[in-house]
Amino acid sequence: MTLVELDVRDLALIERVRLEPDPGFTVITGETGAGKSLLIDALALVLGGRGEAGLVRSGAAVAKVQALFDRDPEPLICTREVSASGRSTARVDDSAVTAARLAEVAGPLVEIHGQHDQQRLLEAAHQRDLLDAHGGHGDLRARVALAVEAWRANRAALEALEGEPRTTARILELHEHEADEIESAGLRPGEADEIRERLAGAAAGEQVARLVASITDRLSGEGTGAHDVLARTSRDADELARLEARFAPLAERLAGLLAEADDVGFELARAAAAIEHDPAVIAALEERLGVIYALERKYGPDEEAVLAHGERARAQAERLRGLDAQRASRSAEDERLEAEARSAARALTEARTSAAERLSVEVSRALADLGFRQARFEVALQPGDLSSAGAEAVQFLLAPNPGEPSMPLARIASGGELSRVSLAVKEVLAAADATPTLVFDEIDAGIGARSADPVGRSLRRLASAHQVLCVTHLAQIAAHADAHWRIEKRERDGRTVTEVRRLAGDERLAELALMLGGEGGGPAARAAAEELLERAAHG
Repeated sequence: MTLVELDVRDLALIERVRLEPDPGFTVITGETGAGKSLLIDALALVLGGRGEAGLVRSGAAVAKVQALFDRDPEPLICTREVSASGRSTARVDDSAVTAARLAEVAGPLVEIHGQHDQQRLLEAAHQRDLLDAHGGHGDLRARVALAVEAWRANRAALEALEGEPRTTARILELHEHEADEIESAGLRPGEADEIRERLAGAAAGEQVARLVASITDRLSGEGTGAHDVLARTSRDADELARLEARFAPLAERLAGLLAEADDVGFELARAAAAIEHDPAVIAALEERLGVIYALERKYGPDEEAVLAHGERARAQAERLRGLDAQRASRSAEDERLEAEARSAARALTEARTSAAERLSVEVSRALADLGFRQARFEVALQPGDLSSAGAEAVQFLLAPNPGEPSMPLARIASGGELSRVSLAVKEVLAAADATPTLVFDEIDAGIGARSADPVGRSLRRLASAHQVLCVTHLAQIAAHADAHWRIEKRERDGRTVTEVRRLAGDERLAELALMLGGEGGGPAARAAAEELLERAAHG
């Protein structure tokens, strides 16, 4: 999906402009300060870039940018608005979306190259990514990343198991001792409470026995005990009830008292039998309670807590006993996973080596077309530690002149050289780049007129596979475009506004002459412009 239309309203100096780029190579020219870069800023905004209140034109409430892309069956419409208060809104077709979602949809459709992007060419990681893009190493990179991740995860687990053996043995012995001690004690919940109750009864056992004996004697003593007295009285009451019926209730009550006395005597005898009298039994109970107290001091406040601690200790002991087996398993796995990761990395290295040779030749050829006829571009692989990105670093080297050693780009490339190297790499990688629209801002930075014509030719070749937009101040580049737009400042109603319009025929010729010779270029500049267009047309 290429860019069909860019509509900008109330953005900085722009009141309203509409740009309709060509599907091939479109250039935008204009005097310095006219707002060429504003169009790039507007495009970045509608691609999901950061929106700020300072972008809104003075006196306007909202800045609005709308981009149309040629999607079938209907165009894709992306819209971004920024209010004077700084609030930002975004839409994709008719749906409101976040700026992040807008970037997901529109971002892959357009790639903007400025001086910052040229500086990225100096970064080793970016150089490696470019080489892999050229070689189509996506699957190999993914395989290496997965293999290295698995190896590192297993190595981390192995390191976590690598405790000092003697320390591990001592911890195992401690857990086993605790579990055995608790298990051998045979605790049961509530046991301490039962023992304390029995010992409390034993402490008053002698006095209890004496009182029980005294009560029993009074209840069942021979002849004078309460039982005998109540028995005789009950018999007399029964006799009285036979003689006089009205005494029957009293006889029943006396019979009940006799039964109650018998029951009390039985309960007293049973309670007395349960009282600990044997000193050996009492000593055993006290010893058992001491064992329980000792365990509770070590492992918990009650029997349940002590038993739970024992279960945990047993589980920890089982885990530690399995550490040796786990370590052996992880060690064997470590060897296997490392071998797999290094095997994957070797395959990537082989592919990179082949791709580096091809990229070196192709970029050197592209640089020759850009005016670096004697330059030699090299892609060097430097062995390094194994990582998720492979086992080597990638470095782009350049020898601008014959007889000079190849040096890293960051050490020798001037601004103009870096622009052309960047363009050469982009041209070579065009087939692997799926981005429909490429935008170049300041691609001509540091480039003189003599080097500009090859740059224009390169951009035109690039436009055979992509839609290309380029902001330039060099006529030698602009002459190769399929479409030429001029941006300029005008005064309207006392305010400065930026306008953009497409040039063709004499207007385009006049613009190229102006770019070549300035306001006073005259016929010579016009003739030179005609020559540029003629040469570009047969290019």
